[in-house]
Amino acid sequence: MNLPAARTLGFLKAEGLVKRFDDVAAVDEVSLSVNKGEIFALLGSSGCGKSTLLRMLAGFEVPTSGTVTLNGVEIAGLAPYERPINMMFQSYALFPHLSVWDNIAFGLKREGLPKAEITERVEEMLRLVQLTAFAKRKPHQLSGGQQQRVALARSLAKRPQLLLLDEPLGALDKKLREQTQFELVNIIESVGVTCVMVTHDQEEAMSMASRIAVMSEGRVLQVGTPREIYEHPNCRFVADFIGQANLFDGALSLDEADRCEITTPEGVIHVGHGITGAPGMALAVAVRPEKINIAKSRPDGAHNLFTGKVREIAYFGSYSTFIVEMPGGKTVKITEGNTARQDISGITWNDSVFFWWGDSAAVTLTA
Repeated sequence: MNLPAARTLGFLKAEGLVKRFDDVAAVDEVSLSVNKGEIFALLGSSGCGKSTLLRMLAGFEVPTSGTVTLNGVEIAGLAPYERPINMMFQSYALFPHLSVWDNIAFGLKREGLPKAEITERVEEMLRLVQLTAFAKRKPHQLSGGQQQRVALARSLAKRPQLLLLDEPLGALDKKLREQTQFELVNIIESVGVTCVMVTHDQEEAMSMASRIAVMSEGRVLQVGTPREIYEHPNCRFVADFIGQANLFDGALSLDEADRCEITTPEGVIHVGHGITGAPGMALAVAVRPEKINIAKSRPDGAHNLFTGKVREIAYFGSYSTFIVEMPGGKTVKITEGNTARQDISGITWNDSVFFWWGDSAAVTLTA
């Protein structure tokens, strides 16, 4: 969406949000800014505080401290029904005795809208989620994906300023979940509603969200686009939680403007940028498995060149994974795209191999 900056930035703001249950801080000093029209994901493992944060935005939990503003209006003190917000739950919470049409119309009837307007909105939502032909069916007569779309249509029918999604695809099987991700994004973007979603599924967050907040132990560790979070993690937890990463612990041994070196028990790692750090400071180096090359023969002129033995191989169709054990016992995961129908690497179990990566492939992290 290309809205003016004044309308776009900071549409939803949470500042210093804290939620304590007894002496435990489920949400601990969280500050976020969500732009108008974007899909913003709260991503983290179970118990990290993301669902509690979502419930505070919805009004189902009262913050211990902190503020929440939506479109410039403070809403932390408002009851859920007083907020221009709708929430779609993981279970969908459809009324089993009502038809699809009546499920979508339920909230509109509660608001006392004229019948003509209710009919117009329900028909609009049915067209939006492509369920016009299923209007008279009951929820149990629909597939999981269709039920999910009914729940979404019901949430959007009231035209909320903010849509909250709690594990929106969690009830679907893996294949249907993957198919529905893009469909859900297209529907939300076509309406133009601002959306905050909670998920523990990294792929779901990466494929659906314009920006992601990674949470752990009640705190937000990093906020960024999927590419920023994946390629430039700001700490060890984010590097290890998002996707997969090989981590090498060491100390800074050389730091210049355009390069640095980290000495690890496995050898010296060369990085193609400086970090302005103190010699000897503890660092970790993260390298994604797909950024590592592997071969049986020694390459010419490669930096970050190491050796090891192949202990495990797994074939996943589009790519293969190799687990390589280094001489000191550390294992490294390497993935290689299967661009040819035949295996041309010739690598098998217990082979001695070389593996290496370029100077720009690694990310340095404070240990």
